[in-house]
Amino acid sequence: MTTSAMPQINPEYVHWFRNSAPYINTHRGKTFVIMFGGEAVKHPNFSTLIHDFALLHSLGIKLVLVHGARPQIETNLKEVNITSPLHKDIRLTPREAMPSILQAVGAIRLQIEAQLSMGLANSPMYGSRIDAVSGNFVTARPYGIRDGVDYQMTGEVRSIDVDAIKNNLLHNHIVILGSMGYSATGEVFNLLAEDVALSAAVALNADKLIFLGEEADIEDNGRPLHEMIPNEVDRFLREREITHEINYFLHCASDACRQGVHRTHIISYAKDGALLEELFTRDGSGTLISHDPYEEIRRANIDDVVGLIELLTPLEEQGILVARSRERIEQEIDNYSVIERDGMILGCAALNPIDESSAEVACVAIHPDYRSGSRGADLLAFLEQQARSHGVHKLFVLTTRTAHWFVEQGFAEVDSSDLPEARREQYNNGRNSKVFQKIL
Repeated sequence: MTTSAMPQINPEYVHWFRNSAPYINTHRGKTFVIMFGGEAVKHPNFSTLIHDFALLHSLGIKLVLVHGARPQIETNLKEVNITSPLHKDIRLTPREAMPSILQAVGAIRLQIEAQLSMGLANSPMYGSRIDAVSGNFVTARPYGIRDGVDYQMTGEVRSIDVDAIKNNLLHNHIVILGSMGYSATGEVFNLLAEDVALSAAVALNADKLIFLGEEADIEDNGRPLHEMIPNEVDRFLREREITHEINYFLHCASDACRQGVHRTHIISYAKDGALLEELFTRDGSGTLISHDPYEEIRRANIDDVVGLIELLTPLEEQGILVARSRERIEQEIDNYSVIERDGMILGCAALNPIDESSAEVACVAIHPDYRSGSRGADLLAFLEQQARSHGVHKLFVLTTRTAHWFVEQGFAEVDSSDLPEARREQYNNGRNSKVFQKIL
């Protein structure tokens, strides 16, 4: 009797799934506002996006979906031969155009609700049981006359019914907001979906605001921009037209950060799995705008000991670094600085004082997956700044494998006899380490 072999599980999948657990725990119970335009709804990947929304919902994330409808509106207006031009990328909405606009926005809302209702056994939606709600959650006012141009039935957000939205989120509903707002006089105004998303995120004090756009990457002179802070966004947008989708997303993201939304993400709707990759992996898939740098260099503390051991142990086993016990690291933790990326220690280095005017740079290590950038040089610059602040003007380093790198950073090889006496007495001739010096 033969037995069939057990199916093989992809180790990469297992590794990814295990490492996504911290993000699942972090995101559970949080409020995400996700905005996408009518272009995303028309894209073949939209059904997959719906499945991803359902997955986020099943993980306990509170979702507010904000959709636009520009291409659908353009199609409807063309069919009835109504002109509704754009001025500064904002639609001038004549009253006679409103039925066509309402039809487009309503059709998209129904399409989203229908897809969220799927439950076929052969689909990712099986067993999800999602209740989607929409309503008059957005109060609007006329955009008015600006630069001599009457925007007619185009409006801007006046207020968000926070209590109503939060009550629905509390009852495990997904809230859908369209690009429509309602006035106290019973009129309906055509709004920018981006502004609705921004206003909703700020009013709800959302944990994340996510824009799903067409482009996969934001670049500055060929350099991808994965993380930015509001001031960097301002510099990037200077002398650029806000009319471009990505630029307008960045403008809204910067405003959101300054108004209390901790993190805003710009992701491509066309890339399959980009939303999940951005939210559940360390490296992400889009551009993050945050008040706090996503990756930072800082002084180490006692909570970093485990991360330091995980980083240093492989290098110690290879003989690249001198082995250090946990007790020693704990005792010397004040000498260490680390590079942290979303809770993970990517690099470290120690600045060990020798005497009043000199110190030793030791234990320089960068995680193998993150050695392609300038992290080592940035970490060294951070140590040099520390040294200068303490009146240290002479740095030493002992190395067996990375001599060329330290030369590139401005160190010069010296004899071991040039070491300060206190360090010379501890010099290990057996390792035959080369000694380098840098004058600050």
